[in-house]
Amino acid sequence: MSRSATWDTVVVMQFVDHFSGVAADYAAHRPGYPAELFRWLASVAPQNRLAWDCACGSGQAARSLADTFARVVATDASSAQVFSASGPGSVVFAVAPATSAPIADHAADLVTVAQALHWFANNEFFDEVRRVVTPGGVFAAWTYGLPRISNPAVEDSMLRFYSETVGPFWPPERRLVMEGYASVELPMEELHTPEFPMDARWTLPQLLGFLRSWSATARYVNVHGTDPLIPLADRLETLWGNAHSIEVSWPLTVRAGRL
Repeated sequence: MSRSATWDTVVVMQFVDHFSGVAADYAAHRPGYPAELFRWLASVAPQNRLAWDCACGSGQAARSLADTFARVVATDASSAQVFSASGPGSVVFAVAPATSAPIADHAADLVTVAQALHWFANNEFFDEVRRVVTPGGVFAAWTYGLPRISNPAVEDSMLRFYSETVGPFWPPERRLVMEGYASVELPMEELHTPEFPMDARWTLPQLLGFLRSWSATARYVNVHGTDPLIPLADRLETLWGNAHSIEVSWPLTVRAGRL
């Protein structure tokens, strides 16, 4: 955690923590979100006073929200994720479930959920959103599926790793991610969202770090006691060729609404 960031702890209900074992990898290797997304969120919010980043993970979205919002409250039910998080002093990190934000009634101009709505897309959560959001405030959730990789052989090996090697270890909620939250019903007036490119150039260690941050990879290791990325790394090194880095892109889907 950066020296200027702060964190707090509130009472947390029991929940299944899918990321405590990969919190450090998550913080180091998950892709960042496009700056255009956060500029758009700031433009549609009624004001830019306070944003609540729910299920903040290690703070990727919270740090970007801090560029356009005066204050950001970033919460996650996983203490391991929160303690791996970092951000500027205007971001307050707290251990809290999605249904109990440490925020006063109708105080937030924006509520965001980055790559996590599939864990709690239910009435109890949306009731909490309605409690904290100011009239005319905005809710936004986004998700990305599997990356597209410019090297077809590398992409094919990654897809087989996803579906065959660690496929049995994905939780059922994963289907919502793969469908881009299409079946999630937002109980609010939905906003039209622009397209936001999410692209990067990654080295082989960066791609392997991303795959290690998957919760299914951690479950594989816990069950089998072996690292499935070791044979994959050998295979990908052969397929990678002489390129230092290759193009990687994600299909980013944003669902947003006004309350």
